[in-house]
Amino acid sequence: MISQRDREHIFERLRSGVVPERGLEAFAVGIERQRGEIGRQLDRAADGEGVFKFLRGGYGCGKTFMARLALLDAQARNFATSFVVVSDNDLRFHKFDEVYRKVVQELGTGTCPRGALSDIIDRWIARVEAALIDGGADAEAADFDDQVARRIDEDITSMTGGTAPEDFSRVLREVFRLKQAGKLREAGSLLSWLSGSENVSASEKKAAGIKGDITSTDAMAYLQGILAVVRAAGYKGLVIVIDEAETILRMRSESRGKSLNGIRQIIDAADRFRGLLWIFTGTPDFFDTRRGVAGLQPLHDRIHFLCQDGVVTLRQPQLELKPFDRDRLKDVGLRLRQLYPQGDPNIVAQRVTPERIARLVDEVTAGFRGDVGVVPRQFLRRLVNLFDTVAENPELPLPEPQTAPAIAPALAMTQEEERAAQGRKPYTYEPEADDDQGYTAAVEF
Repeated sequence: MISQRDREHIFERLRSGVVPERGLEAFAVGIERQRGEIGRQLDRAADGEGVFKFLRGGYGCGKTFMARLALLDAQARNFATSFVVVSDNDLRFHKFDEVYRKVVQELGTGTCPRGALSDIIDRWIARVEAALIDGGADAEAADFDDQVARRIDEDITSMTGGTAPEDFSRVLREVFRLKQAGKLREAGSLLSWLSGSENVSASEKKAAGIKGDITSTDAMAYLQGILAVVRAAGYKGLVIVIDEAETILRMRSESRGKSLNGIRQIIDAADRFRGLLWIFTGTPDFFDTRRGVAGLQPLHDRIHFLCQDGVVTLRQPQLELKPFDRDRLKDVGLRLRQLYPQGDPNIVAQRVTPERIARLVDEVTAGFRGDVGVVPRQFLRRLVNLFDTVAENPELPLPEPQTAPAIAPALAMTQEEERAAQGRKPYTYEPEADDDQGYTAAVEF
């Protein structure tokens, strides 16, 4: 049963043309098989496997929706999660320290949607304390905190096979001591450092016995430590979504090549990150062009998309998402009509009939040359606006359906929507003189 709070959240996000973060399962239509495959990968991660999956689909196919839904399914199974969007400004994927910082800052759980690192560490330390007490330790003894600190070291070494950086254990011990002493601000500064922040003062780092910041060279070793703590805190594992990987295609050749090679390194090392599921989303251009994955043969060999006589298996590295069609978009509209939280639900249901929703699909699609696959964002905004109009003005007649070009887009069109409206391909990238040169290796870990 979806809560009123989540219903309000869904419609508030859709009014802005943004994918909601909660309640997605209530209007997920036509992706049952793909969702089942993600569930299979979650089962593997829960069993201690390190796994990865690439969501493949064109603009408007619902890659971000599917990725967000995967995180909700993961949290329902007691995984910690993180949702990261690739950016050519503050997330260059070949810089693993930037990837690490974004992943840790966006850590979430079922009880703490974002910024959950402190809560996860507290849960783990509580388990350490409980294990000591169960083993006969006296929680009131003067040296109990020292016992906890020693066990922190021992557990980190055991859980990571000794691969965690020395400063990782040192910071966790110091965070524990500072919290026990009531020095929460100082503990928070060290947690910021552990989250990849470069803004922690030298004096605070010196007091904790650490030097410098987390670098690209050791960032993945720190991520392995974070994963170990997540699992020791009682979570099944960690799911990391890397959304909009096609952004890499817009980077200059050197950065683009390093970023693709960084993805290659991550999937090659996946089996070392037990309990971690990576999910990447990308367009066919990202996977199939020389500018993207197809231009880096080692990565292409590992994840290239296979289609046998028109049949595609869900279990290959790339999980294909199909474009919306008219019936599926209409079904989404009907689901949302049932969820609408404002006013008299009977009025909305009576006046916004299935036939009216179907006409709205045609109305919006007309402006995109009949391409239903690229219109979900525009359609959902107009549909929610129709619900709102009816709820607020139940006595007014519904507006007559319109057709392009009379109808204006509900939202400012993205570059991809503009190109679709003009009958052009959704992506174009200018060639570079060095496009055919070999890619430069990223940092090995």
